[in-house]
Amino acid sequence: MPFFDTPIRDLKVFEPRVFGDDRGYFFESYNAHLFKDGGIETVFVQDNQSYSQYGVLRGLHYQRGEHAQAKLVRVSEGEVLDVAVDIREGSPTFGQWYSIRLSAENKKQLFVPRGFAHGFVVLTEVATFMYKCDNLYNKASEGSIRFNDPTLAIDWEIDASKVQLSEKDAVAPLFGEHFSSEVAF
Repeated sequence: MPFFDTPIRDLKVFEPRVFGDDRGYFFESYNAHLFKDGGIETVFVQDNQSYSQYGVLRGLHYQRGEHAQAKLVRVSEGEVLDVAVDIREGSPTFGQWYSIRLSAENKKQLFVPRGFAHGFVVLTEVATFMYKCDNLYNKASEGSIRFNDPTLAIDWEIDASKVQLSEKDAVAPLFGEHFSSEVAF
């Protein structure tokens, strides 16, 4: 089975079977039956893609309530450090994070269920990041957590002086500034 559990419940790594020869390679990046057999019955409704240069950090982002999103993320060019933070209140791993290097070379993917904040930083000159979502984006439901929150203490594997952020991400609130009993995933 090409799925591997992480230390955080429901967060899974997918390592596709790659068929290569002297012409190149082929692999299925998504197959509904294979994913169902792996315990993921998510129906994806939106595909997104970003292109970024070294040091660009996008995140940590999430969607609240009925607009929460599960994501299947991968890289088709370059390499990123991908990070998911469990923000499911009541979860035994609430506030814990998991990171993995995703690259065009290793072809690994990460399934990020609803109830996680998600982000990545580009580790190569450029990277193309692709992800499937099970819910449409809703601006009014978006939230973010500051990437360098001292409570989370995420190791982004890059010198902080090299990080490039959007204005929104630069002023994102700290982890403890946004969670209350009203947040539900």
